Amino acid sequence: MSILYGLIFIFAFAIVCSLIFSFILRFTSLQESSLQYVVTALSFIGLFGGGFLSGGKRKEKGWLIGGLTGLMYSLIVFLFQYLGYDRLFDAEQFIYHTCYILISMMGGILGVNISAGHSRSA
Repeated sequence: MSILYGLIFIFAFAIVCSLIFSFILRFTSLQESSLQYVVTALSFIGLFGGGFLSGGKRKEKGWLIGGLTGLMYSLIVFLFQYLGYDRLFDAEQFIYHTCYILISMMGGILGVNISAGHSRSA
């Protein structure tokens, strides 16, 4: 159940960021290529936040819960791309999604440790 909270956060964060960037691209003279690194950084932040939320909800095994959250995200994106566009991951996407899983694991570890720290002092 905690993985679902993480996935909801990740996709909600992605939707909000996509909306903001679509307005920026529409109403300014910026090009999509000039925002590439910002989009990548926000993707990492979203996956870290999703892993953090999953780990915080579960309160144990943060690396596993965070990793499963990142893996589920990558699986959903893969299925969308494969079933919708009939394309597999290329090498660059594989590297990105491996990093997404690792970032989500780190978020899960931190989420467990921070939530456990608050519960012990209460």
